[in-house]
Amino acid sequence: MTQTFDYELAFSRNIGWVTREEQSLLRSRHIAIAGMGGVGGSHLLTLVRMGIGAFTIADFDTFEMGNFNRQAGANMDTIGRPKVEVLAEMARKINPELKLRIFRQPVGPDNVEQFLDGVDLYIDGLDYFVFSARRTVYETCYRLGIPAIMAGPIGISAAVLTFMPGGMTLDDYFGLAGQSEEEQGIRFLIGLAPALLHRTYLVDPSAVDFAGKKGPSTPMACELCAATAATEALKILLGRGRVRTVPRGLQFDAYRNRLARTWRPWGHRNPLQRLALILGRRQFRRVRAATGPEGQG
Repeated sequence: MTQTFDYELAFSRNIGWVTREEQSLLRSRHIAIAGMGGVGGSHLLTLVRMGIGAFTIADFDTFEMGNFNRQAGANMDTIGRPKVEVLAEMARKINPELKLRIFRQPVGPDNVEQFLDGVDLYIDGLDYFVFSARRTVYETCYRLGIPAIMAGPIGISAAVLTFMPGGMTLDDYFGLAGQSEEEQGIRFLIGLAPALLHRTYLVDPSAVDFAGKKGPSTPMACELCAATAATEALKILLGRGRVRTVPRGLQFDAYRNRLARTWRPWGHRNPLQRLALILGRRQFRRVRAATGPEGQG
């Protein structure tokens, strides 16, 4: 027997932690997510279950078996299928009334304003090494007054940074402009998780392949990111609850059962951050020397 979809019933268990009026507000909100891979797909499905009513999603990649360990939508039936289409189908099975705008091409200077048109919030689901596109999206969010949330899966932890209109920009915080791709990777990692809670339990450094733009990942980290990003989104969209904004951030590491609240005034110019970058470069050179130029031991 086919059952008619009922928004109020489908999301009724949210009531209590949000009011009915707030749930109605979430239904009217529009979130953009670039990237439907490791964290992006989980972001989408978590926020759909919170009752968000509209999304713009973007991804140009297809699923492969190497995605199975962490990516929502990755299974034997979806190998070779576009990620954005698979995730759109999964989202509509939760909420058939969902308003979805789909981009099947990379987000860049030519389409970023169209991608962000009419959205209330942006959530970052881009791959770690996609620095140029990330800078473009965040610069545009800042110019258009759109809050942006970054939740990075590192080890078995989630590192969260929130950029608000009028606050510190992505480039002010990370200092990526004019840097080599290698240096951008180091600055991004150190800036994303200054507390480095994950640093003690990487058992095989050879799995970190900067040259091949690949690194180890866990499903737990991706789910932690989805939970923390959705919670920050909830607070921003409803206007209640404290939001830690850049240069403040947090990292929760489930493996070590630790939460770190970080604060880096002046971003990459902060003396502690400069010291961390020096140590990070040394560590990177040691790993590269031990594993070879292609990241293979």
